[in-house]
Amino acid sequence: MLGILDQDIKFLPGVGPRRAELLRKELNISTFGELFYTFPFRYIDRTKFYTVKEVLGAQTELTYIQLRGKMLRFELVGKGRGKERYIAYFSDDTGTIELVFFQGIKWQRERLKQGQEYIVFGRSTEFKGKINMVHPEVDEPSEDKTGLQSAMQGVYSSTEILRDNGLGQRAFMKLQANLAQALSGKIEETLPPWLVTEQHLISLSEALLNVHFPQSPALMEAARFRLKFEELFYIQLSLLKQRSVRLCASQGFVFSAVGEKFHQCYEKLPFPLTNAQKRVIKEIRKDMGSGKQMNRLLQGDVGSGKTLVALLCALIANDNGYQAAIMAPTEILAQQHYDSIRDFLEDTGIQVGLLTGSTKKKDRKILSEGLLNGSLHLLVGTHALIEDTVQFNNLGFVVIDEQHRFGVEQRARLWSKSATPPHVLVMTATPIPRTLAMTLYGDLDVSVIDELPPGRQPVKTLHFNDGKRLRVFGFMKEQIKAGRQIYMVYPLIKESEKMDYKNLDDGYESIIRAFPPPEYVTAIVHGKMTAENKAIDMRRFVSGKAHIMVATSVIEVGVNVPNASVMVIESAERFGLSQLHQLRGRVGRGAEQSFCILMTDYKLSKEAKKRMELMCSTNNGFDIAEADLQLRGPGDMEGTQQSGMPVNLHIADLARDGQMLEMARNVALTILNTDPELSSEKNALLCSQLKKLKASTADYSVIS
Repeated sequence: MLGILDQDIKFLPGVGPRRAELLRKELNISTFGELFYTFPFRYIDRTKFYTVKEVLGAQTELTYIQLRGKMLRFELVGKGRGKERYIAYFSDDTGTIELVFFQGIKWQRERLKQGQEYIVFGRSTEFKGKINMVHPEVDEPSEDKTGLQSAMQGVYSSTEILRDNGLGQRAFMKLQANLAQALSGKIEETLPPWLVTEQHLISLSEALLNVHFPQSPALMEAARFRLKFEELFYIQLSLLKQRSVRLCASQGFVFSAVGEKFHQCYEKLPFPLTNAQKRVIKEIRKDMGSGKQMNRLLQGDVGSGKTLVALLCALIANDNGYQAAIMAPTEILAQQHYDSIRDFLEDTGIQVGLLTGSTKKKDRKILSEGLLNGSLHLLVGTHALIEDTVQFNNLGFVVIDEQHRFGVEQRARLWSKSATPPHVLVMTATPIPRTLAMTLYGDLDVSVIDELPPGRQPVKTLHFNDGKRLRVFGFMKEQIKAGRQIYMVYPLIKESEKMDYKNLDDGYESIIRAFPPPEYVTAIVHGKMTAENKAIDMRRFVSGKAHIMVATSVIEVGVNVPNASVMVIESAERFGLSQLHQLRGRVGRGAEQSFCILMTDYKLSKEAKKRMELMCSTNNGFDIAEADLQLRGPGDMEGTQQSGMPVNLHIADLARDGQMLEMARNVALTILNTDPELSSEKNALLCSQLKKLKASTADYSVIS
């Protein structure tokens, strides 16, 4: 039986079938609950009145303003010329401002009276040097009511289509008011009374009412705190409960020995491990010897040495009589891992195989035999590893690189290739801010390599606009003359009518003109090429036969060319901070000084300028990730989350609510420490709420 929050939105007074369809298409609102959980993103204090002089003096610095005064006169402008508008001149003791109406002109002329006192509320705009208000709310003082007579008026996200169809801010608030009345006394509490009391929270019904129609600023803050806490608390409770269940239920292989294979590789290393690498290996060794299945996330900036850590840990599995597998998202990255691992294991007798979609049938047969009889110790590959025909003798350790590029079902199929769950290490070169990691990977243990290998020089990052292009080309020629190679990265493949960003087709032609063959060789790689053609041009660059690689961000992951010392990113303002940092990580792999050049248009938004300044000022991926979270928000978390719990934040903000997230996690930990299964009577509501929240989502809680 459906509850009142599940009722179709079309049955709410003021909605109906047509508006219901609009709300569904534009804001994904289909039910009473989805509307009531659509919260204001900010508030306007309707107790505050400005004078006309203050508005004119502030020009466009003020957005929503409220005035009290009289109508002086009216004027109809542009009659019969297709741009008819109605101007009302509104005045107080300090000056006069124009109120402009393009629609509902007849109605406005009939209702507004000259000499009458009104309260006007709306957004100040500037047109031809004049400050005015377009389509403001105009009420008589006795009509000054907003929603449920709330002093703080919420502002909701909307769209142009909704506004054009009569669902602007005022109409939306009216719908929320109708809904608040319909739900009065019918909101069921979702947190147990003891927790509400312990955390000094207001009730859910009081919070929902005051988040839409705050009776005071203090109640508004209390409402937002309650709702944010609940969102973050249930996400953390779900993640931590899954981790608790996994640790209790999943018996793992015990790898107690560190033997000959590990030591053979370790002693042959041409360089010492960093302290961060040593620390992470110790953390992983402890997991692998605990008797519990390991599920660990390894974060490390580009070039920090994650692959070597993964290899050494795979060799611990080999030393204990088990096979290991490393799965990468692309053939290029898999081949790269295979080549570097073979170099590390040269003359050790440890057998390594490579399996990708391009592996020939006869080679697959040899690999299959080696996997089944146990003579193949380590298999590196792509999605091909999860094919049904791939069977291991005793798979004990799995590494998933750039794990966000794999679907959770794909990861599950690799995980299931052993009767006893193998130890799992998932790796990412994308630095994840702490709050995001706690939300997306809260059920995993996390290790961080926060140190680059010795001898690596930080990449110098420079920002130029299009006027300096010839200077940049001259620098590129100097680098090529010195024996270096260069990446040129573009955000688009073909020119877009709506975007004036440099695109790869035009870019390739301009590079050929500036760097003509046969003196210069230019390769090209983008996502729309066939895998074969892409591999051919990639090999030309990797082998050093091509001086310049023109590419889209397809090279963001999976290319390691130590001789490439320059990365030129065209239309850099088109990329987010984390993506720019990932691209920059493709250079700086060798001993020579490397450079990242950010090319942009002259005109940049404030946010784009901040991104360029930050990229030029730091190489720290975690600082950049935190800044990216602040600037752009968490983005699409659904695609990368680990748990079956949907991360659907209506009001909490991971960029700003880190302290509250920490608090919610600690509360959840305290509860689970005393009641891991949430089986006690006092926690019955928590248990039932978790089931409701997860009912519509597949549960992959035991899968890395």
